[in-house]
Amino acid sequence: TLTAPAPFADETSCQCQAPHEKLTVAQARLGTPVDRPVRVYADGIFDLFHAGHARALMQAKTLFPNSYLLVGVCSDDLTHKFKGFTVMNETERYEALRHCRYVDEVIRDAPWTLTPEFLEKHKIDFVAHDDIPYSSAGSDDVYKHIKEAGMFVPTQRTEGISTSDIITRIVRDYDVYARRNLQRGYTAKELNVSFISEKKYRFQNHVDKMKEKVKNVEEKSKEFVYKVEEKSHDLIQKWEEKSREFIGNFLELFGPDGAWKQMFQERSGRMLQAFSPRQSPNSSPTRGRSPSRSPSPPWVINKASPPSSPKAASASLSSMSEGDEDEK
Repeated sequence: TLTAPAPFADETSCQCQAPHEKLTVAQARLGTPVDRPVRVYADGIFDLFHAGHARALMQAKTLFPNSYLLVGVCSDDLTHKFKGFTVMNETERYEALRHCRYVDEVIRDAPWTLTPEFLEKHKIDFVAHDDIPYSSAGSDDVYKHIKEAGMFVPTQRTEGISTSDIITRIVRDYDVYARRNLQRGYTAKELNVSFISEKKYRFQNHVDKMKEKVKNVEEKSKEFVYKVEEKSHDLIQKWEEKSREFIGNFLELFGPDGAWKQMFQERSGRMLQAFSPRQSPNSSPTRGRSPSRSPSPPWVINKASPPSSPKAASASLSSMSEGDEDEK
């Protein structure tokens, strides 16, 4: 488990004590010798350390089953002399390499061209680099003598990413990055821009802020309108449901066959019965009634009108006597 950055070669006491016997690539791929790892060296400028650098170092680290990766980083003086100005200074580039997980040791102020003395000092078995001829310092390929000695192992370049590509992006979009840093508090002097350019960049920043605010307002307005439409649709739907429910209840109560009509008819009938009760029967019991019926109570007195004449009185008496005889 990695818990600390890779050490610098000139500050470490860990030196390879085993005899440095020359190895072939075939022997190294078999994992020999068993008493020490294969020491692989990779060098470069490593300005603006990026994924392409890390992938190259990963390949160098995994070339052999048991390897120890030393990485040489050239100083600012040497780099500016043979290649050009760097974005990061040498201290920043050294520290970037120390924190790469594939690096076991960093060699500061590495030579531009590898000498036998340098290879022997650091007990280097193989040198890893991409196979494209690297012309520099008056040579068509600075790794030519390493290849001839059988100590060169190639790695693959990562297309689409390089330090030059990153610098090209910054130069191409210079105004964007200048405005970005002005907005973050950097001064025009620090950015090396003129007074007029500074005012122009700041004005453009204000315009961009206004555009962003207008965009946010438009988005919020669209969202508000959408919510209002959604709420309106829900309200209309609920209103329609309530309206149908109200109309149905109204018809059920006041319709042609509604409950209100039936209740009104029932009450009207009760009122009519209350105002005009049924008449009791006027006719007296017939004479041929059933013998089972009980006779009239003795307290009932038949009030007959007095006879108007003696003949009528005699007739009534005779009829009463006949009635008595029939009953007997």
